[in-house]
Amino acid sequence: MSGSRLRFGAFIAPFHPLHENPTLALERDLELVQWMDRLGYDEAWIGEHHSAGYELIASPELFIATAAERTRHIRLGTGVSSLPYHHPLMLADRMNQLDHITRGRVMLGAGPGALPSDAFMMGIPVATQRDRMDEALDCIVRLVRGETVTHKSDWFELREARLQMSPYSRPSIEMAVASQVSPTGATAAGRHGLGLLSIGATSAGGFNALASNWAIAEQSARENGKTVDRAKWRLVGPMHIAETREQARADVAFGLKDWLYYFTEVAALPLAVDGESDPVDALIATGLAVVGTPDDAIAQIARLEQQSGGFGAYLMLDHNWSEWDRKRKSYELMARYVFPRFQGSNDNREASLAWARDNRPAFLGEQVAAVGARVARHIEARGAGDIAPEILEAMGLNKPAAG
Repeated sequence: MSGSRLRFGAFIAPFHPLHENPTLALERDLELVQWMDRLGYDEAWIGEHHSAGYELIASPELFIATAAERTRHIRLGTGVSSLPYHHPLMLADRMNQLDHITRGRVMLGAGPGALPSDAFMMGIPVATQRDRMDEALDCIVRLVRGETVTHKSDWFELREARLQMSPYSRPSIEMAVASQVSPTGATAAGRHGLGLLSIGATSAGGFNALASNWAIAEQSARENGKTVDRAKWRLVGPMHIAETREQARADVAFGLKDWLYYFTEVAALPLAVDGESDPVDALIATGLAVVGTPDDAIAQIARLEQQSGGFGAYLMLDHNWSEWDRKRKSYELMARYVFPRFQGSNDNREASLAWARDNRPAFLGEQVAAVGARVARHIEARGAGDIAPEILEAMGLNKPAAG
């Protein structure tokens, strides 16, 4: 892996089926980030969507401001801000304010916008979204890095624009660009030396494109005099784990069907899941998702490591496949049993245990000798009358009288 400690987090779109109370659904999303903070997760990325009914968070900035008040350590990113929907100065200024409010815990994730229905409502041609993302990102990067920007576009204008506050984070907040299969995100990340968010890392196309997309990012960085860091490369994929595989399958019977319906019938990102087979079997067989145990999660991350050549953070694509208490349990099991495997948390413990085990005969001999010497001194000073015969026998100082 890149470095000795893989980071963990979640990519929270979120996905809430229509039969739930939306107010309570949003509250649970906030509670999830609080739970992650207590468990030691490193980061949470919050989506921006405006249609289709499942992905309820319209403003990741508002969500992040609320979550920041309820948490202490976890870093919070926009996952992602759809750049064609925002004037670059306004978005940069809001993120700069959040950088101060959160004391440097905020990150900006950038993308073109995932739902064509969002763009349609705003009169934005889908064909222009990626070009507009590139154009806006070029300006935002300069703004958050303290430059004064003048730029005239067919959809926005900047006149000697600059942020009125210096950033809390220096030289600026961390930024990352979303990538699926196409080279758009990787090229943009390399052009500016930003992080990369591989959102579909476990889909067939996304998985196969991991190595090539990183190569594209590196090439783009070289061409623009920048560098990219694998530690800032985040891979996203869905998981639900439980104590046993059978329990995990029973858990996801609660909500997996609703999630699959959204992706196969509504969202413009269809999943290649065989409708004739068991959906859990199909998700596992294609490598798209883990429904199993911590060992299965470990195997999936190791598979991604091998395919990619190394990355900095694994983000679970958050979902609501299970009841709330079982979802919390899945996140807990990840923290308890999967994190240590990739963070070296127990390396020193294992070395210490092995050293104590291998030297046990010598340590035990010294312990027995030390105790024996103290018992002998006691006998010499006071006699053996007040010492239990079993202790004397263990020390080899006396034998119990024959009965």
